[in-house]
Amino acid sequence: MTDFPVILVTGASRGLGAEIARWLGTAGAGVVLAARTESALTRVARSVASLGGAPMVLSADLAVREACDRVVQQALDRFGRLDGLVNNAGILEPVATIARSDPDAWAGNIAVNLLAPFYLIRAALPALQETRGRVINISSGAAGKPIGAWSAYCAAKAGLTHLTAVLAVEEPRITAVALRPGVVDTAMQERIRQEGPGAMDPETAEYFRRLKTEGRLEPPWVPARVAAWLALHAPRSLSGRFVEYDDPRIADPALDFFGASAPESVS
Repeated sequence: MTDFPVILVTGASRGLGAEIARWLGTAGAGVVLAARTESALTRVARSVASLGGAPMVLSADLAVREACDRVVQQALDRFGRLDGLVNNAGILEPVATIARSDPDAWAGNIAVNLLAPFYLIRAALPALQETRGRVINISSGAAGKPIGAWSAYCAAKAGLTHLTAVLAVEEPRITAVALRPGVVDTAMQERIRQEGPGAMDPETAEYFRRLKTEGRLEPPWVPARVAAWLALHAPRSLSGRFVEYDDPRIADPALDFFGASAPESVS
């Protein structure tokens, strides 16, 4: 068994997940990078290694329960322990009203955004109980705010947030936190700008367009710093809570621990 913390991060091939992995690399953690695209994961893994972490790449479709079981087992086979799980992988589609939504696409959203975290939590629980580990579920403001044409995403994130609270009640040996990462400059925001005008009400679509043009989107490394700190150090007092990424209770210690600048790879 390794003597450093090991964190499993889903959706680690790009955006927020990749930046969470990089921050964990600066802390010398073992970082299990899980997503569907192996080539992109490999690029992130090289960055994690150059920053001081010990990466492991696992390509998997996490909407499939057996794939989630396999990812957790392979991580344990490699490192012998698991100290944290960051359920970051997520999709927005379908961007459509309920009346116009494709049922298969709607079910696919729930599979990625809600079922996959459940599968991974269930598979990882024995190892996390042993290490008194942490589950960090990346949620969204959409968990509490209804947004037209986002019914699947809103429902899944609301479910994920409440799943976090139930997990905290059931499992006192682990710490479970749902994190709202803010409005982040990622591929998901680009998709909102592309598809929103054809499905969302004009005012909401224009709001998301202005977030980009006015420079109001947060760079991914900022909320990722908080998510990485939570994966390593989330206090038991926050278990079951839905917290904002800029909440001083987590943002300030994350800044103190990691520093103010985005991590830079040395290779």
